[in-house]
Amino acid sequence: MGSRTLTGPQLFLLGGSFLITLGSFAVLPYMSVLLHDRFGLGLGVVGVVLAVASLVQFSGGVVGAALAARIGLRATMLVALAVRTAGFAAFVPGLTRPVVAVAALFLVSCGAALYLPANKAYLVAGCGAERRPGLLAASGSAFNAGIALGPPAAAPFVLTSPAGLFTGVAVLFALVGAGHVLLPSVADEGGGVDEGGGVKDAAGAAAGAVAHAAAGSRLPPFAFTVLAVYVFMFFQHYLALYAVPRTSTAFYGAVLMGYAILLVVSQPLLARRLAALPYATALRLGFGAMAAGTAVLALGGRAGIAVGAVLLCLGEIVLFLKNDLEALARSAAPSATVFGRQRLAAGLGAFAAAVVGGQLYGVAERAAAVPAFWLVVSAQAVVLPALLVVWAGGAARRRAGDVPVPAHRPR
Repeated sequence: MGSRTLTGPQLFLLGGSFLITLGSFAVLPYMSVLLHDRFGLGLGVVGVVLAVASLVQFSGGVVGAALAARIGLRATMLVALAVRTAGFAAFVPGLTRPVVAVAALFLVSCGAALYLPANKAYLVAGCGAERRPGLLAASGSAFNAGIALGPPAAAPFVLTSPAGLFTGVAVLFALVGAGHVLLPSVADEGGGVDEGGGVKDAAGAAAGAVAHAAAGSRLPPFAFTVLAVYVFMFFQHYLALYAVPRTSTAFYGAVLMGYAILLVVSQPLLARRLAALPYATALRLGFGAMAAGTAVLALGGRAGIAVGAVLLCLGEIVLFLKNDLEALARSAAPSATVFGRQRLAAGLGAFAAAVVGGQLYGVAERAAAVPAFWLVVSAQAVVLPALLVVWAGGAARRRAGDVPVPAHRPR
């Protein structure tokens, strides 16, 4: 998508998305170190704090959507940025008071929950279905670019001068928030299903067997998002534990950087093709890539880890974008509400992966069979979506069986 197809507010939002994640990920990846090393909190307590904060950040998207419906998209983004600015600023006094630092972390998480549904809804407001894939892909690339650059940009400062880092991030958020004041107000719109239940866009109408198995239900895009994030977060949480001892810290960092670059560059380039894919095909391709990627990780070594990461990146590109597009196409609700639900789905998947993954990895480590952990994850990437398809098909047939057939009247 060229810049000539973007409006000024859309360009601002994409640039702001990059700056927001750059600032956020200059701080958030180091929270475990700060909470444990600086404040002396036990690792168990740190884990609980971070898990709850992550759940708030994701599941709170439904609250952000409700707020957007009440006060509007721009106003919701302004409230969210004000909350996040206050949170990062509160980290400064929190350097000497752990309770304040934890409260600051939850403020930042609440601000993120409020912001993203309104941001995405504003970005696609007034756009036809044919432009949504490119806009959402560009948004994802902007966010991921900030995620990739934030940690290395902050590394020299996070332990030596954290007060200056937190102050700088708070000022950055205040400036981005001030820019949002200048955005024009826009009305949030519904998704792709009209009041009669028909699908407006061609990509939604072309959905394959999986989509047809659950016609009329909003569950599958939501549920497939839960599953996609669930599988992906095993990679996100446990690759470092697996890769660093088998390769090196430098190689692990290179893999993450390569992953981020591939994601940022490829998603916008593939957006239109992904939008045109039938939903069933996209699900097979995405979960198949994740299953193959996690299986290849089990091989270990530099080649196995690098190839596995590339396959998982492909799975992320396909599933995360396509699930959002499908959710929009099926719902007549305002876009912010759809994105809020998708964030809730992502939060549930991430939370489940954190709970299940720790147990599985611990069992594999105690059995001296850590590669088997990735084979179990790979099996889940195949079995769980298949079970959901079977369940959705059965549910659709049961609903169809409940519809009374009109009796023929005698002539």
